[in-house]
Amino acid sequence: MEAVGVDPSFWSGRRVLVTGHTGFKGSWLALWLASMGAQVTGFGRAAVRNPESLYELARVADGIETREGDIRDVDAVRSAVDAAGADVLLHLAAQPIVRRSYRDPAETFGVNVTGTVNLLDAVRAAGTARSIVIVTTDKVYENTGLDRGYREDEPLGGADPYSASKACQELVAHAYRSSFELPLATARAGNVIGGGDFAEDRLVPDAMRAAAAGTRVRVRNPDAVRPWQHVLCPLEGYLMLAQRLYEEDGFDDAWNFGPSDDDALPVGRILERLSALWPGGMEIEIAPEAGAPAEARTLRLDSGRARERLGWSPPWELDRALEEIVDWHVAHAAGADMREKTIEQIGRYVEASPFTGTASGAAS
Repeated sequence: MEAVGVDPSFWSGRRVLVTGHTGFKGSWLALWLASMGAQVTGFGRAAVRNPESLYELARVADGIETREGDIRDVDAVRSAVDAAGADVLLHLAAQPIVRRSYRDPAETFGVNVTGTVNLLDAVRAAGTARSIVIVTTDKVYENTGLDRGYREDEPLGGADPYSASKACQELVAHAYRSSFELPLATARAGNVIGGGDFAEDRLVPDAMRAAAAGTRVRVRNPDAVRPWQHVLCPLEGYLMLAQRLYEEDGFDDAWNFGPSDDDALPVGRILERLSALWPGGMEIEIAPEAGAPAEARTLRLDSGRARERLGWSPPWELDRALEEIVDWHVAHAAGADMREKTIEQIGRYVEASPFTGTASGAAS
């Protein structure tokens, strides 16, 4: 099937609702959409500072409509959906932290499951959406320790509250698609990394914070293998999927967006490379945590379906992703304009796309 890439002419003037636009992935996505001329409405809670947020640093609110609210609030969700009048919806609002889900499972299920129900009920009532992408995670799969990547048709599961909540989110999406014929797809990606992620209990944000402060980077499990990819890689997949879902039948299903097997590397290797890239290096300390929640050692995705049917082929491999992350955080430490830096990186990504000059276009 011919790949069409991310087509700026499709997105220019398009009414798009992005939930979770104040978060890390949502901020990158909102900026990319706005750079293509989309009429973006963002719905989500106030940006969380740890101690800063990409949403504020990159001034994501400039040029988009913002509606603040909690995805668990039925009335707030309905009001935002009605006001947006969007024909494309990208649902990223979530409680995304595994360790936090152990501390507050009720919040996690409320945001990830009930929030999705609230959104889809509102969208169903509004009747304007022609393309809906619900973003879940690679952790929706029942992790049986496979050496190969998990495929979209394999069993869902989840031994921790976060994973279970996202598997439930997949079931909710399937039920609304099947029962109410919504034009709906789910997108599964994991261990997304990039500049401007300040979240708690994540490897790269923890490393960047420590490096900027000149303190040790502490790592719990250096042998854990994860499918690392730059945030723009799955976002490109989400946008391509939303386009195809809008334009053609046969894309209303689950889709994996993961890196190549070569980019599924242990935590320790990632830190070594970040240390080599950071000016002056980093001091790394292996510090196993007694009584820490269980974490899967190995987890990979098989993204063959997205590569074959969507033509999704991200141009940045892991080493380039790590270079861009360090570039972003070094600029931040130097006091640069981070909106300009973030849009600059989107432009570089688009320029490297195999579709440049055909369907993709650079950010401005």
